[in-house]
Amino acid sequence: MAYLEIENFNKSFGDTVVLKGIDLTVERGEVISIIGSSGSGKTTLLRCINFLETPNSGKMVLDDQVLFDGNSDEKPSDNELRQKRLNFGLVFQSFNLFPQYNVFDNVTLAPSLLLKTKLKELKKELKLKSKTDKSINGKYIKEQLALYKSEKEAEIKTDAYSLLETVGLTDKVKSYPCELSGGQCQRVAIARALALKPKILCFDEPTSALDPELTGEVLKVIKSLKGEGRTMIIVTHEMGFAKHVSDKVIFMADGVVEEEGNPNNVFNHPKSEKLQAFLSNVSEKDEV
Repeated sequence: MAYLEIENFNKSFGDTVVLKGIDLTVERGEVISIIGSSGSGKTTLLRCINFLETPNSGKMVLDDQVLFDGNSDEKPSDNELRQKRLNFGLVFQSFNLFPQYNVFDNVTLAPSLLLKTKLKELKKELKLKSKTDKSINGKYIKEQLALYKSEKEAEIKTDAYSLLETVGLTDKVKSYPCELSGGQCQRVAIARALALKPKILCFDEPTSALDPELTGEVLKVIKSLKGEGRTMIIVTHEMGFAKHVSDKVIFMADGVVEEEGNPNNVFNHPKSEKLQAFLSNVSEKDEV
């Protein structure tokens, strides 16, 4: 079984059908690029994978765990949805950094909020145990919570500096988004997405909002993440990058997977007329 399996994803917005029976598999450590014209359903598929949209039907299994089943009558709670989303990290086109926070705080915000939730859960768990274990008293609970909080805060801080080193921004720790270039903002966004340690990292056209001269620095970071063996799904218009970084390329058209295969076959030996027409209208970028 593949690491990620998507079966028969369908999604409509009113009378507009956007996804029409999408099947997709991703192996652990594999990089998948999704290409296609605007309106083909690429971003909607990515949003469904990240639980930002709900498919009308279909199934998604990650690491042998069913995350979504359109045939189930059970509606997940808000907390269950949050837990499902933690499996994925999503880097948006427009960075979406918090302008009131510096780089370090942008990267550590989500893990810090998650820590608060875990502390509440731990406190509840310890209070429940105290009903049957008299050695667990108020003082003990307070000490355990303080110890856990201290350890995890140190871990969050260490991870943040490590991630900022990965994206080449250790010198911008105290800078604010308004003081950064677009490329730097996107690299912060990548570090932020990685901070929650997702199983799969997703990118929605990560360079579309950047000037051409800033695109290369972001693509180099993504390429370095491939070298670390990270599993990634990338929606992109950068054909040259998709050709050289991907293990598999998916071409979408009119809400379906029109063609898929290894980069050589997709780019050099396209079978579909729609893919041939698409490639004839785009120019490959230089290899990063």
